[in-house]
Amino acid sequence: MSSPAAIREEISHDFWLEGFRDHLSLEAGSSPLTVEAYLRDLIRLGEFARTKGVRSPSTLTRPLLRDFVFLLKDLGLSPATIRRSVSAIRTYFRFLLAEGQVATDPSDRLESPSRWRKLPEVLTVPEIEAMLAAPGVDDRLAWRDRALLELGYGAGLRVSELCGLGLPDLVLDEGLVRVFGKGGKERLVPLGRQSIGAISVYLHNVRPELDKGRSKGRVLLNARGEPLSRVGAWGVVKKAAERGNVQRRVTTHTLRHSFATHLLEGGADLRAVQEMLGHADLSTTQIYTHVDREYLRSEHRKYHPRA
Repeated sequence: MSSPAAIREEISHDFWLEGFRDHLSLEAGSSPLTVEAYLRDLIRLGEFARTKGVRSPSTLTRPLLRDFVFLLKDLGLSPATIRRSVSAIRTYFRFLLAEGQVATDPSDRLESPSRWRKLPEVLTVPEIEAMLAAPGVDDRLAWRDRALLELGYGAGLRVSELCGLGLPDLVLDEGLVRVFGKGGKERLVPLGRQSIGAISVYLHNVRPELDKGRSKGRVLLNARGEPLSRVGAWGVVKKAAERGNVQRRVTTHTLRHSFATHLLEGGADLRAVQEMLGHADLSTTQIYTHVDREYLRSEHRKYHPRA
């Protein structure tokens, strides 16, 4: 059995690391600390590659590099350290391309932690139900709060979309809400029956009393009849979580994340969820699938519990 030093020597030889060291030191003008750090990162990559049966840079693939970066994250390395590793890999493949050692660069789409999204926790269906039932019947704004929660979870709207929603954007007779997302991109999102019911009660019984001519045509208003602010929306969600005894931090985006995750875990098509969320890139939607699937399946069997 080879010693660790012997294995590192083999990796250095198989993966052209001595040539890369010379390139960094003599041509790129990298500092000695950077050179040593990059080589450590690439030795680690080589060790990982060998566990997958890969012993040369020409057979390193995009999926393998992506798995390696996620391994670094799972090991608990800091985002700064992982970013450096990604930088080392990209620099390494530019060198290999220039030397004719590889024909393509599998690192060209490799993401670093700066682009990873930190997702909020997924609420369980009972937690969602508890929040939706939380607005008190004696509270003047209870149906406004219920409408906000139903739109946040039932349609997966961002807080900016919730606050910017106009009356013409609600097409309740067709069970739809028209949303203008990032960059003004328009999308239509279906609404379930219970969401439509709560929104209708608010529109007919509460909103007319709130509107004193300063509503700007927005759906969600504050107690003064003005458009509800982002801070106000966050306050509604926080209060509902507290009243519903949800024992974790909940934000408007937690509702959006739960909407997407519950749909996907129930079996909805990824591209359909992408359209409903208003994501331009499918890879953005795919991050919502990084959850414990079996646990969520045990919580619900339908696409969406309030559809």
